[in-house]
Amino acid sequence: MSTSSLEEIRRAKLVAIIRSQSLGGLENTVRSLYQGGIRAVEITMNTPGALSGIERIKETFPELLIGAGTVLDSETAKLAIMSGASYLLTPTLKKETIETANRYNVPIIPGVMTPTEVLTAYEYGAKMVKIFPIRQLGPKYLTDLKGPLPFVETMAVGGISLENACLYLKSGASALGIGSSLVDERLVEQGEFTEIERRAASFVEIVNQV
Repeated sequence: MSTSSLEEIRRAKLVAIIRSQSLGGLENTVRSLYQGGIRAVEITMNTPGALSGIERIKETFPELLIGAGTVLDSETAKLAIMSGASYLLTPTLKKETIETANRYNVPIIPGVMTPTEVLTAYEYGAKMVKIFPIRQLGPKYLTDLKGPLPFVETMAVGGISLENACLYLKSGASALGIGSSLVDERLVEQGEFTEIERRAASFVEIVNQV
């Protein structure tokens, strides 16, 4: 599972980050993303009923790659894996959390920022790292990281938009994690799922062009 999940993320290059206030909103959001061409989604663990949401979405959308995000510790990692998460993302770097994911052969993409953290995560067993928050650093930072650390794959997260997605991919990001510029909670609350689908299709088009 580990290798295939990472391969799917590399191929899709887009991971939609979802924080929904209800299971109904979550399902409608995922459907809109899927219809727009998104094939990998991250359900954050600070979403109410996140574990049930992961189970439900995996059952309803078997073609999608479903991951758990905002995983802060090893206990949460195990719960997410038991609920069916195919991969994990964290906002921070914790050895115990990476060890738990590796024990169950589920890929984990830890949040890092500095070159030291990038290398440390890799040495702990992470094959891909999440540069977060990337908005503070910009696309050139990824290019600079690739100089001394070309063997570590990166996902850029935090501030990715339709305007800069192409730049991050061309600067060396293996994938992009996209939150509010794709899944705006206001759109979910107002039932504007057609707009979410339109945004998803726009991001997919950018990836196809790159």
